[in-house]
Amino acid sequence: MTNAAEQSKIHSKRISLFGMTIDALRLDDAALRVLEWAGESSPTGQCRYVVTPNVDHAVMFQEHDGLREAYEHAAMVVADGAPLIAASRLLGKKLPERVAGSDLAPRVLELASQQARNSKPLRVFLLGAGPGVAERAAENIRRRWPGVEPVGVYCPPLGFEKDEAENEHILAAIAEARPDVVLVGLGAPKQELWVNAHRERIESHVALCIGATIDFLAGEKKRSPVWMQRFGLEWLHRLLSEPRRLARRYARDAWIFPQLVWADYRGLFRGRAG
Repeated sequence: MTNAAEQSKIHSKRISLFGMTIDALRLDDAALRVLEWAGESSPTGQCRYVVTPNVDHAVMFQEHDGLREAYEHAAMVVADGAPLIAASRLLGKKLPERVAGSDLAPRVLELASQQARNSKPLRVFLLGAGPGVAERAAENIRRRWPGVEPVGVYCPPLGFEKDEAENEHILAAIAEARPDVVLVGLGAPKQELWVNAHRERIESHVALCIGATIDFLAGEKKRSPVWMQRFGLEWLHRLLSEPRRLARRYARDAWIFPQLVWADYRGLFRGRAG
């Protein structure tokens, strides 16, 4: 199967890191690739989708068959997380920069708004976040990016992914709205699993799996200060904001992730020795 990334006019080197294949793209190139895809149908007829792995994804990826399958079918994989960037450089693979979903989605909207002066508005559908949050995000998008048209929002109930009727309802809502891009904020790995499972039926050119980004666009949650983002400390801001939810996960990741780096380093060393 030809990977959708190969069909893009924007070319990128792809590297293997902890078993994941990641596109070595900068933020602007990733956003331009998304916009390129948003204006055309996929050669396979399926919805192209983008995933943004961080340390937690890298840890889950090792033992989660469904997540590995979702990554296999993703059209683009970009690294969200300073530790992944640092590890890539330590291992001599040099990902150029962090491309977080919370940066990628706004950049796509910004570039689309600039381009809309000479073309039609970008149609977006917001799937996820809490009740009323996607509506506020859509209103903020209208105000901030006049070249972008939010055409639908939906907040699915808990456990929706196991409810066939609810899944059909979501797919029908997206089909009726006819978006170019779906912003999917269902949390990982649920969002990646859902999009992969329904990629043949999602009536949109592109889907972005972007975690809490809809909350950020709505002003429901605040991102870390820019200086923390620059120094790779956004994880600390999130931990301090939601310690009860994140403490156990971060402790697990802090234990396992260095082992993944060491395993890749040993594999690299053995490869050179051979």
